Formats: sequence, structure tokens, C-alpha cells
Amino acid sequence: MTSRRSFSISGMLLALACGGALLLVGVEAWAVLATVLLWLGSLWLAAPEPEIAVARPDAGEVSRDAVREAIEPLGMPLLVLEGTRIVTANAAARAALGAHVLGQDARIALRHPDAMRLLDMDNDASVTISGFTGARSLWQLTRRQIDQRQWLIELADRTAEADVSRAHTDFVANASHELRTPLAAIIGYAETLGDPAALADAETSRRFLGIIEREARRMLSLVEDLMTLSHVEAEKHDRPGESLDLGQLAARVVGEVASLRGKERVVLERAAPDAQVLGDPTQLEQLLRNLIDNALKYGAPDQPVQVSVAAPQGRGGPMLRVADRGPGIAPEHLPHLTRRFYRTDPGRSRASGGTGLGLAIVKHIVERHRAQLDIASTLGEGTTVSIAFPAVPADAA
Repeated sequence: MTSRRSFSISGMLLALACGGALLLVGVEAWAVLATVLLWLGSLWLAAPEPEIAVARPDAGEVSRDAVREAIEPLGMPLLVLEGTRIVTANAAARAALGAHVLGQDARIALRHPDAMRLLDMDNDASVTISGFTGARSLWQLTRRQIDQRQWLIELADRTAEADVSRAHTDFVANASHELRTPLAAIIGYAETLGDPAALADAETSRRFLGIIEREARRMLSLVEDLMTLSHVEAEKHDRPGESLDLGQLAARVVGEVASLRGKERVVLERAAPDAQVLGDPTQLEQLLRNLIDNALKYGAPDQPVQVSVAAPQGRGGPMLRVADRGPGIAPEHLPHLTRRFYRTDPGRSRASGGTGLGLAIVKHIVERHRAQLDIASTLGEGTTVSIAFPAVPADAA
């Protein structure tokens, strides 16, 4: 825009009047004209610059650059739309949806009927979309008004929350099922024994009482494992600080188990001296007992279970191994073995008194001790569970 200077009418009239006076006193015309022109020029130069009116957006609007700078570092995916076109997408949105969405029509970029419906909804409206970025994903999209021409879409990833809720629901359902089965057996046999019309003989009564006792013990074992799992999960972020000798702990546990199960079934192959770890002795005993118990249940009954503690190698800590010689585990089962209530052979597991929580407890204990769990198995040869512990820091040794 070109600027203009202005000067007062009174100044102009004064210059002209002075020019006329000069003509009356006999000054030549060219000199009078020059004088008047110089006077008027000085007035124009001395006049103040007028205030320029700068075109500004309406006070209720926010510039696109300001919005972009504000949302770019935020962790939640955010899209800014003008009409239906995406004019800004922060880094989190580009990572979730792809950089190509910038400049696209939102109806093409979002590609979901519920997301398109959101474009026509009121301020603060939201929709929850299952499968928005993947088969098991869950996202909540919310519309926020910025100004008269811009509005924001918040994309909140609820997948993790949904997974936790689903896992909790599955856990409750599985635990209820596991408890219901022995409880139903106990109630059924107890009702039979208490029915005068049943007329059960002494041998049948003893057999029924044996079943009731077995199922009650199974329930007790399940409840104890559930309590142990809950306790271990509550402490999994609290790293143990007690230094202990893993070889000595393994020797003590193997000796106790061997005295109950038979010395030929559980063998301590090697216990490296001074295999120090930072650990919770009660939980590490629980871990080793669970691994030995699994090996005894699912390994060959005429083959020993071998326990060993290897000395630290390199910068790592000691290695604990428990191996059985048995039928082994099919490869497709290995990634799921530490899931709660997961069984490769449900019938055999229940018959042997397994609760399906042993390896889940082991996994959480391993995580609390910042160790690494590995399960290797070969069909027809057996299974080896290895736990690599971290080295004890020098200031804790």
C-alpha cells in the first residue's frame, strides 16, 4: 500500500498570501513562484506520516503458523482442518497416519465412516473407532473448535487401555473357570455322600472323599498361586537390593526337593562358586521350585531334571538353567508359555495338579530381577529354561 503525507490548508493559504505580497512589492514572478513552491514543499515534508491501517485477521482468529508451532511438540496426534482439508498435522499425527495426510481432504485421509461423521458434528464431539490404524487398535477422535475457520481433531490411542481391560476380563474369566471346575466336583461328590438315597458303600465313600480332598487341594494351590502372582506383580518395579549367592540358593532348593521327590529325579549338575546376584531370596526360591516342578511334571518320568548355575561370562551375571529330558514342546507353543492359564495339554496339566500360573509367576520374578528368560525345546529330546541375571554393580558387591 502506497503511503501519503498531508498538510494543513492554513499553511497553504499562508504561503499563497506571502507570494501575493511579494508580487505587490515588485519581486519578479519567477522568484515568487520558486519561493511559494519551496514553502509548500517544506510543509509537505514536515507533515507527520499518517497511521497505516494494516489488514489483520479478525480478533477471534488464530494464524496457521501459531497453531502449527503450538501443536508440533505435543505427544498426542493432532490435526488442524480448514473446512475438510488438513492444513497442519503434528509429528505424532504424521507418525500415526503418515506424512501424506498433510494437505489431503480429511475424508480421504481418515477413511472411516465414523471419522467422516465427526467432520459434521458439533464442537467437543467425539467418536471411538475400532481398527482405525490396525486390526486391534482403538482410537478416540475428538473435534475442537479453534476459530471461525479452523478446528482441531485430537486422536487419542486407547489400544493399550483396551488391551489391559481385555486382559483383566480374560484373567477373571479364566480364574473363575479354574476355580469353578474343582468346586463343582467338590459340591457334586459332597451332595452324593450326603444323600441318604445314594446308599454309597464304604469303598465308594472313601473314593469320593479322596476326590473331594484332591479337588480342594487343587483349589488351595490355585488360590495360593493367584496370591503369589498378585504379590509379585505389585513389586515388579521395585528392584531387589540384597546380594546373594545363586549357587548356594540352588543347592539348598535342589536338596529340599530331592529329599521329597527322590534324589535320582533332581540333580544339581553344577553350582559355580561366588555366583552373586541382587535378588529377593524368597522369590528366587519360588522361581526355582516352579521350574523344577514343571520339569518333573512334563519331563520323562524315568529321566532326571538337571539344575545348573554357570559362572558370569563377560559383562553379564550368572546363568541359571533347568533342563528335563522328555517329549518337549512344539514351537508354536513356546511364545505363549508365560501367559496366565496357558497350557499345551490342558488335560495332562490338570491331572498333574498344575494351575497354569507357574511360568507366569516365573516371568514376573525374572522381570523384577532385570534378568532375561529363555525357553528352548526340541520335540522328543526335552526342554531347557535359562535365566541370565545381570552382573552385580561394583558399588553393590
